[in-house]
Amino acid sequence: MHDEPLHLVPANVETRWASAENPTAAKGSACAGDDGRKRHACVSLAAGEVKVLLDWKGTPGMIRRIWITINDRSAKMLRGLKLEMFWDGAAAPAVSVPLADFFSHGLGRMATFQSALFSSPEGRSFNCCVPMPFRTAAKIVVTNESGADLRMFFYDVDLTVGDAHPETMAYFHAHWRRENPTVFLKDYEILPHVTGRGRFLGACIGVIADTGTYFKSWWGEGEVKAYLDGDTTHATLCGTGTEDYIGTGWGQGQYAHQYQGCPLADHEKMQFAFYRLHVPDPVWFQKEARVTIHQIGCWGPENLPQMAGTGVPLTWGDTPVDMAARVKEKGYGMFERRDDWSSCAWFYLDRPENGLPVLAPVAERTAGLA
Repeated sequence: MHDEPLHLVPANVETRWASAENPTAAKGSACAGDDGRKRHACVSLAAGEVKVLLDWKGTPGMIRRIWITINDRSAKMLRGLKLEMFWDGAAAPAVSVPLADFFSHGLGRMATFQSALFSSPEGRSFNCCVPMPFRTAAKIVVTNESGADLRMFFYDVDLTVGDAHPETMAYFHAHWRRENPTVFLKDYEILPHVTGRGRFLGACIGVIADTGTYFKSWWGEGEVKAYLDGDTTHATLCGTGTEDYIGTGWGQGQYAHQYQGCPLADHEKMQFAFYRLHVPDPVWFQKEARVTIHQIGCWGPENLPQMAGTGVPLTWGDTPVDMAARVKEKGYGMFERRDDWSSCAWFYLDRPENGLPVLAPVAERTAGLA
């Protein structure tokens, strides 16, 4: 993603950092208005307050890195802070997502991890190094929709200005959604249908399994499918199971690698947050794209008797499962299920607006989180 030779300095390209110490990112303006000491390291965000982190106009450029840390890392705040990004003066944001999910912290829970594009070295911060180019303007805004005041919000937005972009440049986008619960036999959409030329970069996905109905049975047999450029009933790209999509197999524990990982694997509460980055295996599209995943579970001999005891019937596709017969077999089998799924999809598009639905209200984003 970052292919500039380290030993070359491009002509007419300058570096800027926007922070609480220099909110305009202007040249020679850091710590302006005081004695140059550490006087304004962070900002506060009252409930309902909107804060502009970057508002750059007039030249092309590239956001290279974003770092944030906050003093309140409760689920209410992690999902209640709304992060938005606007490119080239567009009226609608290309990014409108909960802050934590954008940085791969799913389900309102922090975790220590490092990937190729996101990281949280000790589970207390938010780091992103996804390249975000723009031609004339870039604006990044955070809104406190949590209902509580936030005393400390520290941030850096590191960018270069004066960058020369080719005609094939695409804009960075992110889209968050949640289904609580999902719908039987209706695949969860990680990326709803978008039109244009672009690239699906990947997603952070969170699952809260319905233990009341399915106990601690495996929830992750679903296949990821990418419908590209005219696909209708059948997709062009298809994986196998959920854990297979993120590079592991036979269940899912806690780990973090460059392009895939599961920073949160709480087998007691049956809560999982995981990511996949399509960096070495790009998912390009020329006209349109949609990315989905099944909600399919697998029973075992230890939990099917429990599920049978609830009286809730299971199906595989539209076919009812003969649960009494399957209990006697003491084997394994797949079934359709509903759980609480959420996701933040990252992608590039050849336009600064994506036409996707606006971000869900904060009550929907935070419902049921610890």
